[in-house]
Amino acid sequence: MKALLCEALGPAENLVIRDLPEPEPRPGEIAIRVKAAALNFFDTLVIQGRYQVKPPLPFSPSAECAGVVSAVGDGVTDWQIGERAAAWLGHGAARETVVVPTQAAIRIPEELSDHQAAGLFVTYGTAMHGLIQRGGIKPGETLAILGAAGGAGLAAVEIGALLGARVIACASSPEKLALAREHGAQEGLDYAADDLRAGLRRLAPQGLDALYDTVGGELAEPALRSMGWGGRYLVVGFAGGEIPKIPLNLLLLKGCDLRGVFWGDFVRRDPAGHRANMERLLAWAAAGEIRAHVHGAFPLEQAAEALALIAGRKVQGKVVLVP
Repeated sequence: MKALLCEALGPAENLVIRDLPEPEPRPGEIAIRVKAAALNFFDTLVIQGRYQVKPPLPFSPSAECAGVVSAVGDGVTDWQIGERAAAWLGHGAARETVVVPTQAAIRIPEELSDHQAAGLFVTYGTAMHGLIQRGGIKPGETLAILGAAGGAGLAAVEIGALLGARVIACASSPEKLALAREHGAQEGLDYAADDLRAGLRRLAPQGLDALYDTVGGELAEPALRSMGWGGRYLVVGFAGGEIPKIPLNLLLLKGCDLRGVFWGDFVRRDPAGHRANMERLLAWAAAGEIRAHVHGAFPLEQAAEALALIAGRKVQGKVVLVP
């Protein structure tokens, strides 16, 4: 089988394609013939050794995928060859066949394509955990989302709207804001053309109940200054490149919280909570309420181009690789 490999840490241009033996599932595992492997912002960091998770070399990027079950291990009775499945691996999905434990896979609703289903875990799983377990979002609350048109932000727009929040999408162009509105945002703020603090004060004069930050960088402090009393600032990622230094006196003055959102560790620490989130998400997907926008699909040979789009924050929704 073909596999995209990182054999030495560095830029995406260093990734190579190799032929590897076809993997066989062990007891309790299934093999999935990959139709689409989703990329996330952290993939741009993992291949450079700049992420908190550092897989041993060589490894394949991509943490999640979708495809068709091609083999089942001994003792597996709840999966059949030919069923459609999406799976969470952590890394290693950018290849033609993957093997995963059965508990790491979910059935794909008919309403979602393989390209859409490949991106269900990381962005939507993070949004579910961030807005439910960490954010405690309630109907009628005001939620702002930084980087609202990227994969992580757009998932949060959809989930926030489904939870009944008033969603303010914050992005860097009118086109990105239009996409966010299509996915459920009620308000939009272009922080490339408008001052973020002034714009949020105008749209939420009483302050934000919650803020979902996928960007960090220079946007963090004005966003924090926009929080309302008892608000929850959810730290999701740093697509802006810089990890901000937060003036802690603002937490005191605002009476608000900073809360980290680390979905990967949540899955490990609370598998039952993760399963409940995914079941709720799949119910929404089956009802057609999750749209899972895909920016584009690229062959494995164009992985460097796909990762460059993500690193340059030029992506709206998800990017997938097609083995």
